[in-house]
Amino acid sequence: MARIRTIKPEAFVSESLAVVTLTAERTFFGLLTQTDDQGRHRDHAAIIAGQLWVLRPEHTPADVEADLAPLADAGLICRYKGPDDKRYMHVVTWKQHQKINRPSKSRLPACPHHDAPAGAAGAGSTEPAPLPHGTVGEGSRREQESAVNSGDANESAGHKAFTVPSVKAHGGLPELSVSPQGPDLGPRIMDLGSTPSGGSSAPAPDTVSANQLIAEYASACTHRPPSDVLGHLGREVRKLLDEGIDPAHIRAGLERHRAKGLHPSTLPSLVHEAMNAAPAGPVVHRAWTNPADVAAAYGDPL
Repeated sequence: MARIRTIKPEAFVSESLAVVTLTAERTFFGLLTQTDDQGRHRDHAAIIAGQLWVLRPEHTPADVEADLAPLADAGLICRYKGPDDKRYMHVVTWKQHQKINRPSKSRLPACPHHDAPAGAAGAGSTEPAPLPHGTVGEGSRREQESAVNSGDANESAGHKAFTVPSVKAHGGLPELSVSPQGPDLGPRIMDLGSTPSGGSSAPAPDTVSANQLIAEYASACTHRPPSDVLGHLGREVRKLLDEGIDPAHIRAGLERHRAKGLHPSTLPSLVHEAMNAAPAGPVVHRAWTNPADVAAAYGDPL
């Protein structure tokens, strides 16, 4: 059941939302109306397409999946698997932007990265992640470095207030970072797309994302493949990465797929072929010798 939610004016100047497509931004705003009072929702592209895009049938579940992937990479949503092996997601900065009067208890499992019980082993821990695009927060760089050294920056999302903006370069563009609120500064409103330190689900800087592999695949094609093909390939690549398959093997499988033009569902088989194909044996060259039986070899004597 849809709920009444809040969208702050800062959302439309959010740099983290500006890096995703317009359809991904619309899907993100739509998710705010569909998530439960804890900001959680099923991570199922067909369900989300039926809720948010029912009157736009041209925007298929594959397109919704293509919306969700960059939202996760930008740290706006976190995607995880529950104890029932089903996929779920939640809005990372939910508690900073949605004030629910008498919130209901969620029926969906909690995120193991952001909602771990306080004091539990690894509570609030996530894999290292790149700086989110356009995080709007407050405090100087010196304050943030001090907070990181003292361990304050590792607290879960929503445990710290935010203060004055600090600019940090990212890809040649200025970017704002998060730091604890100073004693003499009043509260500020953070934009919807910002992600507190330690609360991002984006891949680590030294890892390869499914989006990056699909972008490499598309750039190597003579003509850009249809969106449905790229969306299906993206889902297959994400499953392989979740299994721990080496990105180099996935690249080799994608190269085979691009050369053969097969159905996207064949990608796991092509990756398996790239991983486990037996190396070709050495070619043995033999010197030419005249045949012992000339008549048998040529039919007539030379």
